[in-house]
Amino acid sequence: MAVSSNKQLPANLEYIQYEHRLEAQYLPAIRALISKDLSEPYSIYVYRYFLCQWSHLCFMALDPKDSSLIGVIVCKLEVHSSHSPPTRRGYIAMLAVASHFRGRGVATALVKKAIDAMANRNADEIVLETEETNTAAMKLYEGLGFIRSKKLHRYYLNGNSAYRLILLLKAVDPDQTSLYDEHQVT
Repeated sequence: MAVSSNKQLPANLEYIQYEHRLEAQYLPAIRALISKDLSEPYSIYVYRYFLCQWSHLCFMALDPKDSSLIGVIVCKLEVHSSHSPPTRRGYIAMLAVASHFRGRGVATALVKKAIDAMANRNADEIVLETEETNTAAMKLYEGLGFIRSKKLHRYYLNGNSAYRLILLLKAVDPDQTSLYDEHQVT
């Protein structure tokens, strides 16, 4: 059975790093795309919190025909002091892909770009939360090496529970059992 052309991924899909100069052009599209997919309502201030401070960790997938937004990943990287010694923790805050482009590797490419950007900035680990019912997201992240570290009961405003997932980028000292303890699914 032939796949219809509207299901094909554009041949030259463009992935670009978000830049502040692109806010007027892309922030409304980013907000619209994310609000369709994620269960949490985010204000403009949440988007700007991430995009203004960590634009170098945020990436967009664009359709080369018209530069329209197909997908976006929004991240940050900070020192996380609950570990001893403190770690550099990356965080994937938001990931969304337009529904008609899903299942074609766009989300995987965006996550890989974010992982590479955080690894190049010496991140020790990357974490995120996703709804426990979001099997596609769980499959994506676990396929990239993330592990479930904790179940967060009724985490989202809609009452759904989540899993915290973690990707360890650097070797962990087995003598630091507190790090291992934190990363156990409960």
